Amino acid sequence: QVQLVESGGGLVQAGGSLRLSCAASGSTFSIKSMGWYRQPPGKQRELVATISRDGSTNYTEYADPVKGRFTISRDNGKNLMYLQMTSLKPEDTAVYYCHAVPYVIYRKPDYWGQGTQVTVSA
Repeated sequence: QVQLVESGGGLVQAGGSLRLSCAASGSTFSIKSMGWYRQPPGKQRELVATISRDGSTNYTEYADPVKGRFTISRDNGKNLMYLQMTSLKPEDTAVYYCHAVPYVIYRKPDYWGQGTQVTVSA
């Protein structure tokens, strides 16, 4: 099992910045890739960014609405993942979730954190 705990959410004005953190614990060796999702009020959960590791190289992908403004990173030694958010817009307001995908060999479902609220005021 893997446990994911997010932190760093809060209220910020448009144009401001926030950094979200996700701490992973438990069977972290089973994690293939991680990412951030968000769920805006009244809308479905959507992908924000992903990060996967191949040896010592991390590969990242971003949803179009956040490209150039958000940066995903991972500290493998500390089992931490971050989402640096800059130039925040009111439409970035959402509950942000940490997500982890296990290697298929472990036959486990994806893992989710409990979410952290980000509110961007105009």
